[in-house]
Amino acid sequence: MADDLGNFSALDFSQDNCLAVLNKRKSARIKTVLPVKMCIDTGTAFVHTVDITDTGAQLGGVRTRLEPGMIVSLRRGSHKAKFRIAWVRQLAPNELRAGIECLEPQKNFWEVNRPNTGSDAEQDANAIMTILSHCSRIGW
Repeated sequence: MADDLGNFSALDFSQDNCLAVLNKRKSARIKTVLPVKMCIDTGTAFVHTVDITDTGAQLGGVRTRLEPGMIVSLRRGSHKAKFRIAWVRQLAPNELRAGIECLEPQKNFWEVNRPNTGSDAEQDANAIMTILSHCSRIGW
């Protein structure tokens, strides 16, 4: 818990707490920009990914009106799948960003070689704990 000044104690950053936060996502995000073709009832648009996961993505460059819950079809190379719009954020008067969840999971829909991320969360937590341990020893 933070003190009155918003400072956290080293106890707040235990390895178990760090792992819990880092493991919250179903799959790791990979920041990558990939062109995709998006089809909705009103037409087709070319958009791009901001980041991807095994089960969805964040889309950028969206200039078509989208609402959470809408179903869209995406095409990437020879792969085609339906996605549900999870959230929409307006970035500019004419540009949206949207989070999408895949309704038809496919192996390697994004056609990207994904690194083995099985132990990334544990490695990140260990790195955080090392930094915090060092900071507490020097009185930070």
